[in-house]
Formats: sequence, structure tokens, C-alpha cells
Amino acid sequence: MTEPAPALKVKRVVAGILLRGGQILCCQRSKSDAFPLKWEFPGGKIEPGETPEQALVRELDEELAIHAEVGPLVETIRHSYAPGSIVELHFFKVEQWNGEIRNRIFNDLRWMSRSELTSLDFLEADRGLVREIAAGKPL
Repeated sequence: MTEPAPALKVKRVVAGILLRGGQILCCQRSKSDAFPLKWEFPGGKIEPGETPEQALVRELDEELAIHAEVGPLVETIRHSYAPGSIVELHFFKVEQWNGEIRNRIFNDLRWMSRSELTSLDFLEADRGLVREIAAGKPL
């Protein structure tokens, strides 16, 4: 008799693609985070009872000290970093926010043009979307 396959664990995550004057905000994870010093778009885990949009507003406040107006969904990606564990990422366009961006948790922040995005070492789950944005994917 074979053992049943373990249930897949899906971690739901949200990220904001912040746009300012033709540039996109990129954030470098801290040395103490999982996947240290990798680049990503700001955001984080969706908590129980939150919509993706609510989670993104909360995360951008926690990470960058801004109150964001979440724009349209750009893309949803599922990626597996380990067998049996899947991350489901919801990327939203963000063009409007209140407050000045302050780095509260990241090792570094950079405003990059589309063509510069692929020069950064992004998280594996983000790389396909990063390539598409760099190639001109509409946001």
C-alpha cells in the first residue's frame, strides 16, 4: 500500500510594483532573511481574513511607512521553492501613496528603470515577471 501524498502547503503572498517617474522600486532582503540579499518587490504574507489588497496596504506601511492605493492586479504566479511547498504571489501595480518612503526593513532600496531590472539578483519566483517587465510588459 502506498502512502498518500502530503497535502500541498500554499503560502499566499502579495507584492507591490511601485512606479515613480518611469522607475520601479526594488528592495533587497536583509542578510538575516530567508534568501538573504536577494531582490524583490515590497510586500509579504497575506494574513487570514485579509484580501490581497488589504495585505499589501498593511505590508507597505510596515516595510516602507506609506499608505498605498493599490492598483490593478498585474500577475499571479505560483512557484515551488521546496517539494510540497508552494508560494502564490499576487503582484499589484501601485502608483499612488501617501507619505515619504522610508526603508524600515530592507538592506537596500533602489529605483530602477525597466531595462535595469534584470541586473539585480531577484528571487527565483519573481524572475520571469521581472524579465517580462524589462521587455516592456504593460503595467
